[in-house]
Amino acid sequence: MSIGRVAGALGGLIIVAIYLAVTDDLFLTWGNVMNVFRAQSVIFILAIGMTFVILTGGLDLSVASAAGFAGMILGLSFKAGMSPVLAVILCAISGILLGVLNGMLIGMVRISPFVVTLGTMSIYTSVILVVTHGSTVSLFNYPKFDAIQTLANQDAGPFPIILLVIVALYLIAWFVLHRTSFGRAVYAVGSNSEAARLNGLNVPVTLMLVYAVAGLTYALGAIQQDGRLTAAVPIVDPNQMLMVIAAVLIGGMSMRGGEGGLLGTFVGVLFLGVIQNGLTLKGVSAFWQGTVTGLILIAAVGLAVVRETGAMHAVRRRVSGRRKAEATGASVD
Repeated sequence: MSIGRVAGALGGLIIVAIYLAVTDDLFLTWGNVMNVFRAQSVIFILAIGMTFVILTGGLDLSVASAAGFAGMILGLSFKAGMSPVLAVILCAISGILLGVLNGMLIGMVRISPFVVTLGTMSIYTSVILVVTHGSTVSLFNYPKFDAIQTLANQDAGPFPIILLVIVALYLIAWFVLHRTSFGRAVYAVGSNSEAARLNGLNVPVTLMLVYAVAGLTYALGAIQQDGRLTAAVPIVDPNQMLMVIAAVLIGGMSMRGGEGGLLGTFVGVLFLGVIQNGLTLKGVSAFWQGTVTGLILIAAVGLAVVRETGAMHAVRRRVSGRRKAEATGASVD
């Protein structure tokens, strides 16, 4: 992606980090910096899938509900006495299937992504409550769950294990987007789905695969979430969806699709994490954190709209100038 698209979020991150470093002695301590990554670990993972979705010009409002559903599958699998490997596989499959359902309705039935994922968000949340009767599935003191708890909460040397996992996931996702035909298809569909179709791309199948990939990342995020909480919680956090979408858009992603990338997503999540960490260090009530996130999202999207509108006007002026020059026989640079 163009570095210009991520420059705003990166600049904001640097400014906020410098301010907090100067005004709070705890901010730059190693423990606090690593705590930012731990606190945002679920958002980091969920945002990978959202990046794929938004690159196609789509949107997935069901991200938090799908993660909650997959996390509940994981919790119930452990409660049923399944092995950790089988429980994780079932969790991953459930996430993929939820994504495939979204992708089929969007790509094949051609229903708006907003409508589909708004509907499935409600359905997934409702199913969780019906199955569990609104009760939390506690995984505390389950020996078979120890490996996931270790992954979610323990360190490997100076780094949290989950940070190393997140870096690996971003590298894999980057490779898929930039070094495979599927990744090129994702950008092509987001840039112009009709042109992609005319060039032989199967747009419905591409969209279905994109949402399947997103569903897989939601399942991975659910595993981390259950590990951190030592439980599968039936109540979906309404701020989680906002955080994921905000992070991707703050990182320079275009809502129209076809522009942006994972570097911007990583910076966007880190930027929001530093903001939240700073508010906590300053003793600001957690009730205000959603307001701050919302304002940052509005500002980021507003600036993106201004930038894209200005770019479109510049292109139109250039095209108009070429046509006038051609009509008069003048040379054009």
